[in-house]
Amino acid sequence: MPTPDFVLALREQIGHHPLWLPGVTAVVLRDGPRGPQVLLVRRADSGAWTPVTGIVDPGEEPAVAAAREVLEEAGVVAEAERLASVSVTDTVTYANGDVSRYLDLTFRFRYVAGEPHPADGENTAAAWFDLGDIPALSADMDARLQSALADEAAARFARR
Repeated sequence: MPTPDFVLALREQIGHHPLWLPGVTAVVLRDGPRGPQVLLVRRADSGAWTPVTGIVDPGEEPAVAAAREVLEEAGVVAEAERLASVSVTDTVTYANGDVSRYLDLTFRFRYVAGEPHPADGENTAAAWFDLGDIPALSADMDARLQSALADEAAARFARR
C-alpha cells in the first residue's frame, strides 16, 4: 500500500500542506557466502536503490513498523537488533503536490527468513548485496546504511 489510509484521510483535511510523519528505515543484514550482505529494494517511483523504508501507523511501535515494512515490501522476515540513527529528512514534494517531512528512525535488522522479491508494488526489485557491491545510494540513504553497519551501541543523531 503506497499511501496509508490515515495519511489519505489527513490529506483530505489539509490538502497539499506540509505533513510531519514518523518514518522508519530497516537495514536488514545477513551472512552471505563472501561476508555480510544487505537487503536493498529498487523504488518504483524513482528507480533508486534503498534499504526498506516506510511510515509508522498511528499507535504502532517503530521497530514493529519497520519489520512489517520489510515483510510487505520485500517478502522477508527480519528481527530488529538496535536503533541505529534518528534523523529528519529534507522536505519531500511528491508528483501530486503533497509535501511531507519525516522523522526517520533507522534500525539494524537481522535476517530471519524469506527470499526477497518486490512484494507490494512499491518496488521493482529486492535483492541481497555484498557490502562491497552496493549500488549507488543517495547521501541520505548511505548515511542510514552506515549508521546500521557501525559497531556502535548507541544510536546516532544529528546535532545541527
